[in-house]
Amino acid sequence: MKNRLVKKLTVCALTAALVTGLVACGAKEDGNNSGDAGRISSEDVVEDNKASDDDAAANEEDAGTTRTEYPLTITSYGPDGEEYTSTYEKAPEKVVAVYQGCVETLLALGLEDHIVATAGLDNAVPDDLKAAFSKTDYLDEFTPSKETVTMLEPDMIFSWVSLFDADTLGAPEEWEEKGTNVYINTNTAVKEDSLENEYADILNMGKIFDVQDRAEEIVNNMKDTIADVKEKTAEQENKPTVMVVESMNDSFTNYGASSVAGDMVTQLGGILANEDASSVGKEDIVAADPDVIFVVYMPYTGDDPETVKQEKLDVILKDDAFASLSAVKNDRVVPIMLSEMYASATRTQDGIETIAQGLYPDIELETE
Repeated sequence: MKNRLVKKLTVCALTAALVTGLVACGAKEDGNNSGDAGRISSEDVVEDNKASDDDAAANEEDAGTTRTEYPLTITSYGPDGEEYTSTYEKAPEKVVAVYQGCVETLLALGLEDHIVATAGLDNAVPDDLKAAFSKTDYLDEFTPSKETVTMLEPDMIFSWVSLFDADTLGAPEEWEEKGTNVYINTNTAVKEDSLENEYADILNMGKIFDVQDRAEEIVNNMKDTIADVKEKTAEQENKPTVMVVESMNDSFTNYGASSVAGDMVTQLGGILANEDASSVGKEDIVAADPDVIFVVYMPYTGDDPETVKQEKLDVILKDDAFASLSAVKNDRVVPIMLSEMYASATRTQDGIETIAQGLYPDIELETE
């Protein structure tokens, strides 16, 4: 799923809040956020995300047969990384969905009619979701302010943990006390990211909105891809060693065992080098000499994706210090978008496929 979209809602916002960008570990303590500066207008985002008639037809599906019983209590995670519960008396009808994965999860589940506003897209939504997205109102503010969200009178907010601090929407408990359910993407709130957390968020949305069969189908497709790869590589004795890195000035963020990307590598049979390190230097990469290097890149709306991708690849490919690496000599330096491997939601499928093809370029994946 690799496209984008957006529609504009004019609201009386008092302040344009700070923003969250997908970089390294996003909204966590060791991550970073990006602001609205340099982003294209909401009108342009909407234009980039118009759907074709074929896309609209393809997104029309019937709900499944597994039904939710309300009231429903869901356990998720708050800004402190601790579990908290939220009880849903019925499927929410006025959801504010903020940031890429949250928006796309609801659209993939066919819930566009339950969304009162969307915000915070770094990229256009996939083509097959553009028709659904066109039915939502996209806010002028990349990260909506408390005033804007309050005026929308939502019965649910679905976003990243970074949206719930003193400078943005405040604590989730404040909203819960007003009757607004809050669900935070798990991997933006906990210290150890995992594929299981992404699965759980999608499945929980299925329960909350009584579309469990749709949610299970999405998650099962991800699991089936991993199972297919493991079956096809079961007799391969020498599993590839791997590093997943993102260039950050003079060093590299290393996505190890406690990252979604690292979990993907491990579940697909790869062996992580420097699995416990959160950052590495050139010397660490040279010493590890992995068979495969995945290079993380992230184009934002208005960027040329190919340019951004090549710039990140060139950090490895054009540095003489890395010329002797096996991955460089064997043409196994592979790009992967950050949105496919951090708070990746439904794009997790893309990440699994990218990692699988990088690890085992000769196998043919069975995907839907």
